[in-house]
Amino acid sequence: MTENPLFPVLSRIADALDRLAPAAPPVWNLDAARLFRCDPASFALTAAPDYPLPVDMLKGVDRQKRIFSANLERFAKGLPSNPALLWGVRGGGKSSLVKAAFMAACKTHRDLRLIEVESDHVEILPRLFERLRTHGERVVVFCDDLSFEEGAGAAKALKSALEGGVAGPPPNVLFVATSNRRHLMPRDHPSDDRIAAAEDAEETVSVSDRFGLWISFTPMDQPTYLTCISAYAQACDLVEEDLHFRALQWSIQRGGRSGRVAMQFIRDLAGELGHPIPF
Repeated sequence: MTENPLFPVLSRIADALDRLAPAAPPVWNLDAARLFRCDPASFALTAAPDYPLPVDMLKGVDRQKRIFSANLERFAKGLPSNPALLWGVRGGGKSSLVKAAFMAACKTHRDLRLIEVESDHVEILPRLFERLRTHGERVVVFCDDLSFEEGAGAAKALKSALEGGVAGPPPNVLFVATSNRRHLMPRDHPSDDRIAAAEDAEETVSVSDRFGLWISFTPMDQPTYLTCISAYAQACDLVEEDLHFRALQWSIQRGGRSGRVAMQFIRDLAGELGHPIPF
């Protein structure tokens, strides 16, 4: 049989169309883990290990734990809840609280999942929310250290995701973010176009208003810092005669007191003593 002379041309056209066609969305297996990271390029989910720090180990943030955990519990039960913004000092335990409280809630709510999105890629949130709308799991979408250094574009994407357009936000998705600044403002604004900068600032502040729950984290005082040190040391079975004295020296060298500084000291001490730690 003689080959049709148009066959090679048609084959090249078909190959070209295949290359131009959008790639099929990746298959998500939300049963593979409880924590995931979302890749902004491929839109694939990568499973992450469970967060090891128990929520009871977070000291000095009892008010924040109570408020955040209550909101998360309502979401897990399918009751009304609010997107949450945890803001305040560096190292205050904001992201630790999100992950530790989530792991605690998973003990009684097996269908809870958490997907982390990097703060530089909030533009994928509207598409992510819509994809999650069809899933049966209840999903916390988490963005750590959120701010809008690139201006209003990212802020508009997040606002679109939180509002959900005419369909409204997905009832099975709860957005949670942490930030050092309550209004998510960039550290520096360009000064060459004051009108554009003011409009970007207005757009950014309007996004923070979409968070129904603001939870503030303030600087840690010395007694609370030493309480953290004692709790972490006891949990790790670390015995050190000058524990508090050395911990205070460490905080002076680090330039401040926080839960993060306390954990860094405990890790250093455990390494020095050749002792493993459970978290």
